[in-house]
Amino acid sequence: MHISKEMMQEKEKSITVQEKKEQRTSYPPREGEQFRPRVIVKFRDYVELPYEDRAEEYIRKFQLGPWDQLVKEFPGISLRRLYTVLSTEGIRALVDKAIELDQTYRPPNFLTYFVIDCPSDIGDEALAKALSSWKIVQEAYIDQPAEDPTVNASDDPRSANQGYLNAAPGGINARYAWLSAGGDGAGQRIIDLEQGWTLNHEDLVAHGASILFGTLVNTSRFHGTAVLGEITASDNTVGVVGIVPNVASINVVSHSGSTSNIPNGILATIIQLDFGNVLLLEVQINLLPCETVPACFDAIRLATALGIVVVEAGGNGATDLDTFTDASGRQVLNRGSVDFKDSGAIMVGAASSTVPHSRLNFSNLGSRIDCYAWGENVDTSASDTSGSTTLYTSTFNGTSSASPIITGAALAVQGEAQANLGFRFSPKRLRAILSNPATGTLSSNPAVDRIGVMPDLQSIISTMLQLAPDIFIRDFVGDIGDPHTGAVSASPDIILRPAPVANPQVTLGAGSGTENSNTLGDQAETGHDDYIYVRVLNRGNRAATNVLATVYWSPVATLVTPNLWTLVGSITIPSVPSGNILTVSDAIVWPSAAIPAPGHFCFVGLINSVDDPAPSPTDFLNWNNFVSFIRENNNVTWRNFNVVSSSPSPGGDPADYVELPFIFPGAPDIARRMQLEVVARLPEGAKALLEVPLYLLDAMQERSPFVKVDEKRGVALLPINPHGRHLFGEVLLPALSQAKLKLLVHIPEDERKHAYEVFVRQLYEHQEVGRVTWSLHTLGISNPV
Repeated sequence: MHISKEMMQEKEKSITVQEKKEQRTSYPPREGEQFRPRVIVKFRDYVELPYEDRAEEYIRKFQLGPWDQLVKEFPGISLRRLYTVLSTEGIRALVDKAIELDQTYRPPNFLTYFVIDCPSDIGDEALAKALSSWKIVQEAYIDQPAEDPTVNASDDPRSANQGYLNAAPGGINARYAWLSAGGDGAGQRIIDLEQGWTLNHEDLVAHGASILFGTLVNTSRFHGTAVLGEITASDNTVGVVGIVPNVASINVVSHSGSTSNIPNGILATIIQLDFGNVLLLEVQINLLPCETVPACFDAIRLATALGIVVVEAGGNGATDLDTFTDASGRQVLNRGSVDFKDSGAIMVGAASSTVPHSRLNFSNLGSRIDCYAWGENVDTSASDTSGSTTLYTSTFNGTSSASPIITGAALAVQGEAQANLGFRFSPKRLRAILSNPATGTLSSNPAVDRIGVMPDLQSIISTMLQLAPDIFIRDFVGDIGDPHTGAVSASPDIILRPAPVANPQVTLGAGSGTENSNTLGDQAETGHDDYIYVRVLNRGNRAATNVLATVYWSPVATLVTPNLWTLVGSITIPSVPSGNILTVSDAIVWPSAAIPAPGHFCFVGLINSVDDPAPSPTDFLNWNNFVSFIRENNNVTWRNFNVVSSSPSPGGDPADYVELPFIFPGAPDIARRMQLEVVARLPEGAKALLEVPLYLLDAMQERSPFVKVDEKRGVALLPINPHGRHLFGEVLLPALSQAKLKLLVHIPEDERKHAYEVFVRQLYEHQEVGRVTWSLHTLGISNPV
């Protein structure tokens, strides 16, 4: 129903100035009120009512609906504006700006949202139902109490204080973000919407936060103070430190316990924040996200259309949000539904503080949840109803504790982007960054948990934003520093020389012509010192300084676990420029007395810098870390080498076999089932055997008349296909076991003028976790590469 301007002007004349004054002053602003029964009514967008209190006069005058009948049934009711913080012109201006910034934004008519206060003797449910039957009414629903999204999880096991600041997979790695400009939140603004805080707490007072809207609720001081502590606690000599302690501004907005105040509160934040700033919604309604209320959804969508990043607590109702239906039966929170409505907010679930993180049973879940964080054992500032300024807690929990962690991550990324790129990300782009599984920590069972990922700031900053040095050492020629499925023991960047190189950078570095050679030195000579050079690249956006290269040696093994490592030495590379410029270290001197006896061995190389830390040997003791580091961490590599060549023939076997010993190790933690595969590319007439301990023979499923068993030596010789692949059966290897095997290769004499390759790889659950590769050269000499 359209009401013309002339009709409204006519009605205006019938209401005196004094009546208007009385009408408006008789209803105090909503933000100053505590919760009481109310009904929110949203008229259809085409209904143009003057946006003022007692707009029912226009409904009655122009017969838009049976208002008189409604009043008879529900005496004492009257319409009031839902939005009071801005004028009609101010709201329209915000909508126009949002349309300009976000071409996908389709705004509702905000000026058709009203609220009806219900006298204590009438039924709000019946009133909402009656209004819903009107043709001009789009929505009519009961206002709900707005709650802090906490749960009682105090009995859950405690973790180390502020572990959520630590590196992934434990936390979001805020400590890494602090190392570069903007990662501490510098230049960013945040507003927290809930209902109570102690803003002069000793860890918060330096920020000078103010309440921009609403009335402080003393019973929620603990909650709000804990939230702000997680995000912005000052880096001082007391208490805790926030994820982004150096934000430019933090303020708060109170809904005073009533859902109908939330849309007003959001508008109050919109006019205070700029594009890319962050609004945190620390509230749940009936244990659900606040955007399940239509007026809240519309206000959130306006905020994100204006470029404000909204982080929203997912709620603690243990509900699959994909199954939630609105008043019309639509699955508006199910991303797979045609009725899905996207507010643009980053919605947060809660997971355990321990690794692997699993969804806590109270947390809501579903395709709408973008990110998760710790929902228990959070160490942060606290307060009480009297406003204590010195309290702390280690048991803050729920999606209440998870949402500030994601808010802190959002502010850190925006700070990094602004400081290094000159701009902040849009809400949609930032949500995609924070929820990307490639740069976040998956929960223990993503398909069941369905709470998204926990952002890893180091991974986001170094790989997605490329705002930090990203040094790497190649696993093979052609390695570009990404996770891969190629060789893991053929690095061209650990170079072994019998004499020092006068100018390593000129001889081995960029422009030398040897950048992609893996034959620069792989054999140590006994009787004198040897010299090791390490080459590194940097694909980040700025130079890495004081890069520490550390080299270990290990017996040749298909799984080079840390218990096999012996330190060779370390060297510092003062600067590694960006742009993938191959940079060479000075020599690590390997004293002759420290060089092992003649045989085949393996180097392990680690490269470390403050901005791009390397794993430590202890990291590899965790099996999951070990498997991921093999291919996914570009700060570690392997390279096989010889101390001397070895070509004895095994006793009792055909002569002219080259003997290639190696270790077939167990995992570093527990017994695990492993497989071996031998891959050979040998000429016609070649032969190959695998010597294995007898205790492995049955498990490898290789009993046959062609297997030669030497009971005296306790070994068996298994024939191998010299021209392809030979996969053996699974073997249960005890933890830290070191089965000693040998590969025996015979090359016909007239074919020995060529070079051939053979490798053995170790598999766990059909995935390669290590390999040894040998290149067979003239006269049967074997050089692992």
